[in-house]
Amino acid sequence: MAVIHRTTLSPTKLELLTTWLPTRPWYRGGEGKPELSRSGGFRLDDPQGEVGIEFMVATDTSGAEPVAYFVPLTYRGAPLGGAEDALVGTSEHGVLGRRYAYDGCHDPVLVAQLFALLDGRAEAQAQSESDTPDPTITHSSTAGPFGTVVARVSDTPEGTDLSVTGATLHLNRVLRPAGEGDTLPEGATGHVSGPWRTPKDAEVRGLFAELRTA
Repeated sequence: MAVIHRTTLSPTKLELLTTWLPTRPWYRGGEGKPELSRSGGFRLDDPQGEVGIEFMVATDTSGAEPVAYFVPLTYRGAPLGGAEDALVGTSEHGVLGRRYAYDGCHDPVLVAQLFALLDGRAEAQAQSESDTPDPTITHSSTAGPFGTVVARVSDTPEGTDLSVTGATLHLNRVLRPAGEGDTLPEGATGHVSGPWRTPKDAEVRGLFAELRTA
C-alpha cells in the first residue's frame, strides 16, 4: 500500500514536467514553457512497497486551447539502472529524501502493474489518499493474464506504445474527452479510462490507454 505524505517536494512534480514535457515527441505546445496544473489521475501500488506509481493528468494552458497530457510517473529512492534517458528529474522529499522521478513507461514496475490492472490483478488507487480505491478508473481486457511483462517502449507523435508478446498497449498521451461511457475504438481488446477536470472545472473522461492484440 502506497502511503501519501503531506509534505514538501522541491522542485515539485509540475516543475519537473515543465522542463521535461517539451522534449517529448507527442508534446503539442509551442516554443514557450507550458503552464501546467494537475487535473486528474490515479495511482497503483507496487507489491514490494518500494516504488511510487502515479498516473497524472497534467493540463497545459499556455496555448490557445488547453491540452491535457497523460503522464505515468514512478518515484524511486535510488537511480533505476539503465533508465538514464527516462529520468524526468530529481526532487527533495520532506519525508523520504531524494527521489528520482522517471517516465513510468520505461519502469518495469509500473509496466507490470499497468498490465495487472488491465486483467484485474491490480486495483486503481486514489491519487492523493492512502489505501483508498478509485472506482472512477475503469478497465477491461479480453486478453491475458499477462504474467511477467517485458515491454518494448516506442514514443511517437501519437503517444506511447508498450509492446509485449501478442499485444500492444497504446497510451494516449494527449487526452480527448470521449463523451458518455467508455466506448472502445474499433479493434481494441481492452482499455483503461478515467476522468479529469478542465480549466473551467468541468469533469470529462476519456481513454487513457487502449489494448490491441495480435
